[in-house]
Amino acid sequence: MGKTNHEFYFMSMNKKIPTILKTAVVVVWVLLLVGLFKRDVFITSVTADQQQLLNRADREEYQGIYFKDAKIGYVVNNYTIGEENTVRIDQKAKMRINVSNMEHLIDLRLQAVLLADSTLRTFSFSFDSPFYRMSAEGEVVEGAVVFELTTGSNTIRNSIPVEQPPMLPTARRGYLLTDTLNEGDKVKIPSFDPVSLTAKSTVIEYKGRDRVLINGRVNNLHKFMENYSGARINFWLDDNGDVVKEESPAGFVFLKEPKFKALSFDETSDDLLAAVAVKISGTMPDLDELEQLSYRLELPEGEAFDLDDGRQQLEGSVLTVTREILQEYSGEQQGACDGAEAALVSSPYIQAEDQEIVKQARSLIEGRDGRLAQIKALADWVYTNIEKRPVLGIPDARTTFVNRVGDCNEHAALFAALARSVGIPTHIAAGVVYHKEAFYYHAWNEVCVGDRWLSLDTTTNQLPADVSHIQFLRGEMEEQVRIGALIGKLGIEVLPRNDSNKTTTPDNEKE
Repeated sequence: MGKTNHEFYFMSMNKKIPTILKTAVVVVWVLLLVGLFKRDVFITSVTADQQQLLNRADREEYQGIYFKDAKIGYVVNNYTIGEENTVRIDQKAKMRINVSNMEHLIDLRLQAVLLADSTLRTFSFSFDSPFYRMSAEGEVVEGAVVFELTTGSNTIRNSIPVEQPPMLPTARRGYLLTDTLNEGDKVKIPSFDPVSLTAKSTVIEYKGRDRVLINGRVNNLHKFMENYSGARINFWLDDNGDVVKEESPAGFVFLKEPKFKALSFDETSDDLLAAVAVKISGTMPDLDELEQLSYRLELPEGEAFDLDDGRQQLEGSVLTVTREILQEYSGEQQGACDGAEAALVSSPYIQAEDQEIVKQARSLIEGRDGRLAQIKALADWVYTNIEKRPVLGIPDARTTFVNRVGDCNEHAALFAALARSVGIPTHIAAGVVYHKEAFYYHAWNEVCVGDRWLSLDTTTNQLPADVSHIQFLRGEMEEQVRIGALIGKLGIEVLPRNDSNKTTTPDNEKE
């Protein structure tokens, strides 16, 4: 009997490295970067003390980075006074992260010039890890951040409008500790994110004084909670406004430490993917050819996700996923799906206008009649030609096309670029998928065929994707970071097959 796609895929993963599931990694290190390059926006406006940053310049400070109590890296923050009342910030970070039982060394570097009110003037950022490198530099000019992004051999020049000069908050955040600050107050600051190259806002709430045990010593600190794209991040300031501790929902913790302690590493740390996987209750049936399956979901309060859409129907807490039937996707009408126009756009990380990507896509669909045949040709090429290995970096179609290495987000980004380059509207979908008795965070694609969206997974060679793919949102990294709100708070119960078509509502939801 021939092996199914699932069997071939999981055999290859057992021989090498389990390599599906990258969204978790992206979310986790993006949250990590929040500890280095904060993005805040306050409900009341903040006026920074223009001399505060200058008075405390010319210092070097250190933070240790921990994951599940293991020391995995450090941050060095260096502040110097520049010309015209500016402050130069030089931040370096090194992390050693265990992904699929393989250590990945990550180097990050940020150099920036801030004005005395902490607003950004210029920046230069780089990210290095095995199989991946990116760098970006730019400046704030007349209502915009003008930047240049280099990924692999590709360089993009662009600008992002900003309504007011953005801030680049640092590990010193004394501007939050105003004389009128009261528990429950919320503040807002415009900011620019040098990682995703976006200008956006988040909300910070003052939670009051908090006694925190750090390294065997009780500290009386100011606690703040930041809501960054749905992910709640807690941080604690001392009376000088220095960040003493910061923690993300993914299990990462930053601690202010002396140099000798900050620069040390532990020998081993927990596997990142396994640590954020979602354990299930119930029994998962054989997924091959399964047409429909229902789950009872436990979700964090106050968070909204795109669950009731397309092949997914949500009623109460029960989500039913129905696998598409390819024979029903024969329409050739162009751009008839909701949101199809936006799903054709080239972006800094999905380079649908790159000439080599365009040339490759055109050669793959040449002579293929019908949209489904073209989609299959593109998907088969990505599945066959991209080596399945974990890559810690920003999902980037051009870099993946050149290096031919990546996991699920690289596969999804490259397929999206190829498909968009030849006029096929394509989304990146993010959510979870079942693997080895748990759900792992994952990314795949949706394509427009006729007037409906069709799922496909080029990492596992599935067209359509099986019913264990539970989609929470669509979009690139800026949207995918919302998955962070689920980490540690998502519960999944697989309903028995004979109940899977029933949408029951728990008693507490009927009231």
